[in-house]
Amino acid sequence: MIYFDSAATSFYRPPCVREAVAEAIERMGNAGRGAHGPALEAARAIYRARTLTASLFGVADPGHVVFTSNATEALNIAIGGLLAPGETAVTTAMEHNSVLRPLYRLQKQGVRLNVLPADRKGRVAPEAFERAVVPGTRLVVVGHASNLCGNVQQIRALGALCRERGALFVVDAAQTAGALPIDMAKDHIDVLCFSGHKGLLGPQGVGGLCLREGVLPRPLKVGGSGVQSFSHGHPACLPEALEAGTANAHALAGFAAALAYLQEQGVQALHARETALCERLLAGVRALEGVEVYGDVDASPRAAIVALNVKGMSSAAVADKLWEKWNICVRAGAHCAPLAHEALGTAARGVVRFSLSPFNTPQQVDTAVVALGELAGGQGDAA
Repeated sequence: MIYFDSAATSFYRPPCVREAVAEAIERMGNAGRGAHGPALEAARAIYRARTLTASLFGVADPGHVVFTSNATEALNIAIGGLLAPGETAVTTAMEHNSVLRPLYRLQKQGVRLNVLPADRKGRVAPEAFERAVVPGTRLVVVGHASNLCGNVQQIRALGALCRERGALFVVDAAQTAGALPIDMAKDHIDVLCFSGHKGLLGPQGVGGLCLREGVLPRPLKVGGSGVQSFSHGHPACLPEALEAGTANAHALAGFAAALAYLQEQGVQALHARETALCERLLAGVRALEGVEVYGDVDASPRAAIVALNVKGMSSAAVADKLWEKWNICVRAGAHCAPLAHEALGTAARGVVRFSLSPFNTPQQVDTAVVALGELAGGQGDAA
């Protein structure tokens, strides 16, 4: 099997992740719910994950790293907890529904929403941000990279603009955490939302948000925290303020192992490996007649994503053929990014998305190019 669906979730992971999860299941209790050995074991693992996350993203206080079940929950906390009726939010047409749907819901409650358009290559003009982010704008939320076509936003310049004009800057790093360098301070990020199971190579069930000092969203949920149990209100201190309920200690142990692996290997080195594979795939498919590639594919940096279609075939048919004949895993369809498809002109048929990992090989890429060449050279299948 050849796995090219890492933008959905990592499949190839370092062995240390699997080993850490297995050990955690054997050893850990519930963190913060006792002073016995298994509870303390879980607490230590979670704290290790917190400090490693803080180190990776330049967070000064590990307590400002909040763990969630995924990036979607983190974005709901950030967006729902920082916006109120009458305030203004700015986002782009290239966003995932995990950004768009929380904003649409708040728009119905009186939040003013400005969605900046993208061109046919999925690019949002810097001038559009200059015009839209004005004094009084409460929140700007953007994806660091498009999950559909891999385009990367220049978050450092955008963060500086937001800081200058008094807007809070929320970054959806689901596709870039662990793949591109991110520094909360240097990039002027107020809230960084991440997924633990994609570029960070951890298990599913882990995500989170990193908060700048002084930024505290209203909690999405309240309940058990292990502290201040007799208070009617949920604790206001971080990270407990945003971490109601039992933490996923088993997955977080695996996540900590993945972070240690990333630290050892180096994020930039791993991304360079992905980029070389992605460029190899792009060179191959761009030479094929009948294959159309989407996005700003000549820009740098990019997420390791190649979005394409084969003439005469639906995206679903291409994905099915790749799996049935060549055991190649890709994702076809809308990818939870409806406005991005409208910008790219692919709303009717979707796209076939190849998303690569540092663990893919040149031989796997070459196999994919051969497979696409066969499909493009055939009669196609519009079904």
